[in-house]
Amino acid sequence: MKQIGKKTITLIITLLLISFAAFLAFQVIPGDPSLSVLGMDATEQQIAAYQKQMGLDRPMPVRYVSWVWDFVRGDLGDSYHYGTSVGGLLGDKLPVTLALTAVSFLFILGLSIPFGILMARFADTRFGRLVNVVNQTLMSVPSFFLGVLLILVFGLMLKWFTPGEYISYRESTTGFLLYLIAPAAAIAIPKTAMVIKFLRSSVLEQRKKDYVRTAYSKGNTDNRVLFIHVLKNSCIPVITILGMIIADTMAGSIVVEQVFNLPGVGRLLVSSIGYRDYPVVQAIIVYIASAVVIVNFIVDMLYRLADPRIREE
Repeated sequence: MKQIGKKTITLIITLLLISFAAFLAFQVIPGDPSLSVLGMDATEQQIAAYQKQMGLDRPMPVRYVSWVWDFVRGDLGDSYHYGTSVGGLLGDKLPVTLALTAVSFLFILGLSIPFGILMARFADTRFGRLVNVVNQTLMSVPSFFLGVLLILVFGLMLKWFTPGEYISYRESTTGFLLYLIAPAAAIAIPKTAMVIKFLRSSVLEQRKKDYVRTAYSKGNTDNRVLFIHVLKNSCIPVITILGMIIADTMAGSIVVEQVFNLPGVGRLLVSSIGYRDYPVVQAIIVYIASAVVIVNFIVDMLYRLADPRIREE
């Protein structure tokens, strides 16, 4: 319990540091958001009136404390460019990004475990070495490049879907999920290859342990030793990798949304940066960074539950 308390305090401090860094970054970079809203022809009186209306004339520490307090209460402020609440904008875009992340993770989980086991079983064969080379290649391919290839092959050549013809989840849940298959695959393939590599290495390492030889000496078959004994222990270090993958998938969806014309948080972030819409950008950065930190915190707790040795320490 003491370790959980320390981790929780560290989590809170980390989130505060993230919020301060996100807020400070947009106070020191050049550019005036007032001009982005009012235009370059705005008078000094108009700029001063707008800054007073949006609270931009107050000292930075006061604005930061006020922003954090409102953020904790769920008030993310108002967008400079869109003229609506930031919370409303995120509420409209967030389901797309979360759905893309969920579908991507299902791909990763569904493909990495069976292929990781398969590669471990055939590690010393010619087939296993060939698959390992392919897997290493897929690990190095960026998601946005895979997205372009998927659009080219399956969208333009095979006509399996129409690139850019997004179907909202409000119009058709089935159509929405079908459109997410290609971008989710673009995100999932490199990360699946990464998990396969770690699971393969973990299984091969566990198979050298004394408890495996003991299991064989008791007359257990290869499959029973693998699935009952080896796989359980092999998955413990993979839990950490999966946590990193979830967090990375959330961040990676930003680029893929641009490629596939998905109206998610990623596209909103890119457009808001162009408009110097600081409240929107700050909220999204804090959301993404907080998601990464919180997911890693949860994974760390699960890792402690899964491995008795860490609990004893």
